[in-house]
Amino acid sequence: MKCHRLISPLAALCMIPALLGAPAFAEGVGPVTNLPMPRFVSLKASESNVRRGPSLTHRIDWVFKRRDMPLRVTAEHGHWRRVEDREGIGGWVHYSMLSGVRTVLVEQDMLALHARPDPAAPVNAQLELGVVARLGKCRAGWCELRSGGYKGWAAKARVWGIAPGEVRD
Repeated sequence: MKCHRLISPLAALCMIPALLGAPAFAEGVGPVTNLPMPRFVSLKASESNVRRGPSLTHRIDWVFKRRDMPLRVTAEHGHWRRVEDREGIGGWVHYSMLSGVRTVLVEQDMLALHARPDPAAPVNAQLELGVVARLGKCRAGWCELRSGGYKGWAAKARVWGIAPGEVRD
């Protein structure tokens, strides 16, 4: 006689993150730091090993080589943080390699930095595609950026490293 077990659709949905290796929580707070999850940080060092798992015994899959690069933290385990870059590439990095200093990656070539958060405001400078800029205040649709001695406001949708609804004072 065959025995069949049925799993309710709700139970099956709850198991998907575990099967995919994702954290059991989608959004909320990290179990180690109690900081928001997911959240953005930046790379503190000019080079950092990215491992397959949260310990020194795990294989190094990548090496991030760009100081101040914005990263999204998606999981925590002890002193390790699972991070990903703009392209979704990542793995586990020791927390000492990360900084709470917020930066963004410019996603539009010749992104205008305006004097005020207004598309009609004068342009102070333009940033090339791929530039990493320091993040300042953010309002609905606009963020204050600093790079190369220039400062100004840019459209939030044109940078990566900040959540769409995030506001910073």
